[in-house]
Amino acid sequence: MLTRKQQELLTFIDDRLRSDGVSPSFEEMKEALQLRSKSGVHRLINALEERRFIRRLPNRARALEVLQLPEALRAKPALKLVTTPPRPPVQAMIAANDTVVVPLHGRIAAGLPMEALESDRSMSVPAALLGPGDHYALEVSGDSMIEAGIFDGDYALIKRCEDARDGDIVVALIDNDEATLKYLHREKNVVRLDPANAAYQPQRYAANRVRVQGKLAGLLRRYH
Repeated sequence: MLTRKQQELLTFIDDRLRSDGVSPSFEEMKEALQLRSKSGVHRLINALEERRFIRRLPNRARALEVLQLPEALRAKPALKLVTTPPRPPVQAMIAANDTVVVPLHGRIAAGLPMEALESDRSMSVPAALLGPGDHYALEVSGDSMIEAGIFDGDYALIKRCEDARDGDIVVALIDNDEATLKYLHREKNVVRLDPANAAYQPQRYAANRVRVQGKLAGLLRRYH
């Protein structure tokens, strides 16, 4: 028997994989289950993995796969299972050494907003890091997302989209001029962009000043 929280997390992960093809972030799982910290998410993930309900896929960011559902969850109809397509099987079949070429669009601030530089450069990325959809890469500048494991000099792999859920890490374009990498939250007619560093304050803008340009799909890091 799974605990109520374990069942809730397993259902949440399964629904997101079916709808997006990408497992939710630990921040999203924490908020969805109304937990106080990510350590609670880690404990639940470990418990589900030990009982073989999920597994972590190697060499992939945010890579979880649902292996089975409890009988109670399989028997109970879920709206999302009816209205969304099945999880794409191709992602688990991608060879670890396969690469794809994505555009490299300059540097993006993980601190105060800065100009988002366009360029004609590109970079090769392990295909296993990317899910379905159109992607591009940005070099991270700054330290405001270090508590989310995003460091200065990392390459953020971004899935191109114009909308995102609250709690997603997104590329936010402000006033069509400056871009930043932050957690997205909406407050009535205001968009709040949250850092992952206690030294920084959230940024708030009128909703019509902010456009989502994509959400984080993975990271690449160079070690010198």
